[in-house]
Amino acid sequence: MPQRAATITSLPVAYEAVKAMEDMNFEAGEGYRVLAREALADVIEAEMEAQVDAWLEGVEREGGKDRRNGSYPRHFLTALGDIEIAVPRTRKFSAHGLLKAYARRGGDIDQIILQGFALGLSTRKVGEALLAILGRPVSPQTVSRVARTLDQAAEAFHRRKLKDVYQALVFDGVTLARKTGAGAVRRPVLVALGIHRDGRKEVIDYRLAASESAADWGRFLADLHRRGLTGQGLDMICADGGKGLIAALPDTYPGIPLQRCWAHKMRNILAKVRRPDQDAVKRAAHKVMNAETIAKARSAARVFADRFEAAYPAAVACLRDDLDDLLTCFIHKDQDMRKRVRTTNAIERRFKEVRRRTRPMGTFQDKTSMDRILFSIFTHENKSQGVSTLFPLTHNS
Repeated sequence: MPQRAATITSLPVAYEAVKAMEDMNFEAGEGYRVLAREALADVIEAEMEAQVDAWLEGVEREGGKDRRNGSYPRHFLTALGDIEIAVPRTRKFSAHGLLKAYARRGGDIDQIILQGFALGLSTRKVGEALLAILGRPVSPQTVSRVARTLDQAAEAFHRRKLKDVYQALVFDGVTLARKTGAGAVRRPVLVALGIHRDGRKEVIDYRLAASESAADWGRFLADLHRRGLTGQGLDMICADGGKGLIAALPDTYPGIPLQRCWAHKMRNILAKVRRPDQDAVKRAAHKVMNAETIAKARSAARVFADRFEAAYPAAVACLRDDLDDLLTCFIHKDQDMRKRVRTTNAIERRFKEVRRRTRPMGTFQDKTSMDRILFSIFTHENKSQGVSTLFPLTHNS
């Protein structure tokens, strides 16, 4: 069923989209939580400063006297964790009362900050959402500062240094839709995933690209190499089979054995077979993929060719032409390791999670919102694998 694009045109629509994400157990990555604590502190402190300004203006209008008297620290426990707030005060007034308002609705504020920007809402829409919670306006400058703070996490993720700690690399390009001024467009996301020697999987990085051309893949691979992913110690690279990626790999990672993705190859083979015969062809191809040894795999491939050559020569050629690259995984005697490295399914499973959690949107609002949600989900998936990619960040990172 085609997805319906949910355009955020009003605050009720924004709340509806956020609620739908909550119902699907949307979980922001820990990178967001760290920065969201900082962002929430910014929002609260800015509102407190505005309260002190309003107090002093009122005192002056009434002919009284008062002046600022610095600030004092207060710890405030939120759904995102403990944050420290600098509470401003005057000789006669303290703005600490605002903390009580936040404490009553703190969870809602956290969700608006995290999910509003992930949904691609404008600073004005997020400000409206915070206005509904606080009962007073929040300046666009404050909301913009929150947005910049959140985006620093994704930017730092893309810039961080990398290490050669993987047994295999997996590359794939997955297409997502996002909105532009001329309507929705479909653009690929290029993804690099590393498989550790203990089997854990880690999304190393991703790039929003214009295409899956050799030039776009080449730039992405070169950036990974420059940051430290040189390919030292790799057993193999698994690729989706796209011409651009296959052409770009030797320039950055020469001499590393290539494993063609069996999942993509199976789809290509079956596309050349009439539907009534697809099950038989699929079972015969699986005997090649699941063979105990490479010798038995080659034997099963010969049986496949002999059986289907007459009826489906194109399907047989599709298997035969890339057979050597399809059997690279047999350098591993362990069957479980073979299964990990013979497909790009680990990447595609993560994009299923992206689509599941963003279904209320239909399409991403823009490139920035796409980057935010991908960063959030991928870092959460990495954490669940025990390969958290946390790094220290400050407002000046």
